[in-house]
Amino acid sequence: MNIATHPWFLAFAGLGAGILLGFVARANHFCTMSALERMWYADDSRGVRTWMLAAATAMIATQSLQALGMVDTQSSFYIHSSFAWVGAIAGGLAFGIGMALVGTCSFGALVRLGGGSLRSLIVLIVLGLAAMSAQKGLVAQARVALSDNHAIDLSEMGGQSIGALASWWSGHDLTLTIAHVAGLAMLCWIFSERRYRSHTGSILTGLTIGLIITFGWWATTYASEHSFEVVQIEAGSFVVPVADTILHAITFTGVVPDYGVGLVLGVIGGAAACAAWKRDVRWEACDDARELGRHIAGGALMGFGGVFAMGCTIGQGVTGVSALAISAPLVLASIFLGAKLGLAYLIEGSPLGAFRAMDRQPAE
Repeated sequence: MNIATHPWFLAFAGLGAGILLGFVARANHFCTMSALERMWYADDSRGVRTWMLAAATAMIATQSLQALGMVDTQSSFYIHSSFAWVGAIAGGLAFGIGMALVGTCSFGALVRLGGGSLRSLIVLIVLGLAAMSAQKGLVAQARVALSDNHAIDLSEMGGQSIGALASWWSGHDLTLTIAHVAGLAMLCWIFSERRYRSHTGSILTGLTIGLIITFGWWATTYASEHSFEVVQIEAGSFVVPVADTILHAITFTGVVPDYGVGLVLGVIGGAAACAAWKRDVRWEACDDARELGRHIAGGALMGFGGVFAMGCTIGQGVTGVSALAISAPLVLASIFLGAKLGLAYLIEGSPLGAFRAMDRQPAE
């Protein structure tokens, strides 16, 4: 029997990938929000370079496997669906603001939960419930009216893939070429800083995370080709899968957990293993009602925003980039702007401080 036909194949594949992902992220302090904050306020771009290395690695590896017929990102919702530009912008802004209020993204909250953060547990519960509402509940009605109904159908051009659009326009398949050229440009910037080239741990972290995302594409594609059930082709996102994990935990759906649920549980387990290994387990809770309210609001914004934008800093920032989704750069720019506005509000008391901060001199 082919292992891909086993009903639990995807769940265990995601679990294994998640354990490694959570362990590596915890061990090397991989956090998008922290990386952005240090780049903006401390002139330290190491975290952003590591995050970009993960995206570049995932893009080059994924598109190379797709050229060999081993991966099918074209059938994923990143490419197959219409280009919901309203949701990409509004959802990205909401996610970025929520990320600033919480101090980390949805993936970072999972990693922190593995280390004993009860604040992250609250954030993830709220995020999951908000994601359910935005995907299937009352908020979904607003999403359809405000975002989905204004989406641009690019199916005649091959879907919302930068490679497909370029190939349609030129008449030649440029997908792999674009992936390699873009990846090379990203790598040139990443390693242009001499200090970063000496940080072996950060480099290995970026490479590992990128390859784990590529593994997700391969595993779900392989399962879809051999399974008798319909398989969603995905690689790594931490908004809707968090909601699915909560749903599986509290009710019997009659459906075996998929790759995304396994990945979520694996990240928590891997982060917990790393925290225990480094003796870094710390039970943390909110200091007061104000902090609790900020985390609840941030979790809700990330849940709503992640569904509207069809991804998070990992879901669009690494997975979407690896699929060459046209939505990825728009969502990322919106998330970064939202995070900048949120940080300015927290630090300076006004979102307008985000624009004044751009003129400041780097910290000593």
